[in-house]
Amino acid sequence: MEEGFVAVAKVADVPPGTMTFVAVERERIVLAHVEGGFYALRDVCGHRNAPLSRGKLEGCIVECPLHFAQFDIRTGKYLDGPYSADVPAYECRVEGDTVYLKR
Repeated sequence: MEEGFVAVAKVADVPPGTMTFVAVERERIVLAHVEGGFYALRDVCGHRNAPLSRGKLEGCIVECPLHFAQFDIRTGKYLDGPYSADVPAYECRVEGDTVYLKR
């Protein structure tokens, strides 16, 4: 794999339409499998630092479990809810049966 990418999960561990929490270098990341691809965001809602991985995923929208702020899981863009900011997104790649995240 290209330099800067780290293995974070097996493809089979994140079925389509689901998300999970992973840790990379002591940082919480929410990893989702939607629309045939893998996407990753920092696992913290900017409103109250709630873990997005404990929220609800519907299609490409992840909802904060505390105050229901919504973000596009593919880009981290803030969509709706209490005032918040975009969430940092990370590039993902799949090689074989492994999902990699760019750091």
